[in-house]
Amino acid sequence: MRPSPSTTLSALASQTALAPPAVQAVEKKLSVIEASKRLAAWTAVDKHIRPEHKVIGIGSGSTVPYIIECIVAQGDDMNRDRVFLPTGASCLFLLVLLAELCVIERVSVLALALVLHAGFQSKELIVKGKLRLGDVDQYPVIDVTIDGADEVDGDLNCIKGGGACHLREKVLAEAAVTFIVVADYRKNSKVLGTNYKKGVPIEVAPFAYAKLLQNLRNLGSPTASLRMATEKAGPVVSDNGNFVIDAPFPEEQMRDPYT
Repeated sequence: MRPSPSTTLSALASQTALAPPAVQAVEKKLSVIEASKRLAAWTAVDKHIRPEHKVIGIGSGSTVPYIIECIVAQGDDMNRDRVFLPTGASCLFLLVLLAELCVIERVSVLALALVLHAGFQSKELIVKGKLRLGDVDQYPVIDVTIDGADEVDGDLNCIKGGGACHLREKVLAEAAVTFIVVADYRKNSKVLGTNYKKGVPIEVAPFAYAKLLQNLRNLGSPTASLRMATEKAGPVVSDNGNFVIDAPFPEEQMRDPYT
């Protein structure tokens, strides 16, 4: 029988004691929001990442560390023949950690992800990784892709792309036989745009952004705008070198997103 999240944390206490103070604080007590993310991720993996799934797409976002944590807990034997297709660099880093966890001592994925910000270089960890990483070019059909969302309505329509990884996420979602969205209670709403107010994220090639802005304004989003970076001058640039537009639409349109 596989340990529960709480049991896993208890078993990791000795290793966690060696982590930086900020990591120890997170490991000792998760906030309500983080606990909700973790519960959602573990439930999704438990129910939908089955032993027969060998090609698995992993999305991006704040729930990914918990998704990886639960996949690790499924055991070395189950993960040995699997191929993981990540959407972006941060996800790739976590998958490399999964490889490390399958062959060395059990250390919390969440803790190690936080340690990354203290100076670990993902390239060094990739070289050390033992996990079998794949690409959609190699595996055009994916057994299951699991990803997060920015908001989900009662009909399971989603707003995605807030993390500027929309194109890769959509490719992995479309290639999957089964697509699973992981979302905690904060992401639920009756009408899209109620909780996530930034608008519908749209990844666009740089040369086409002005034309797309015009089209979106004609479609009913007069305040659609190019997303600007906060830590550098200029617009946000995605993993694929594209820009991101955030397009808020009025509630009457979002009640039926397909119209």
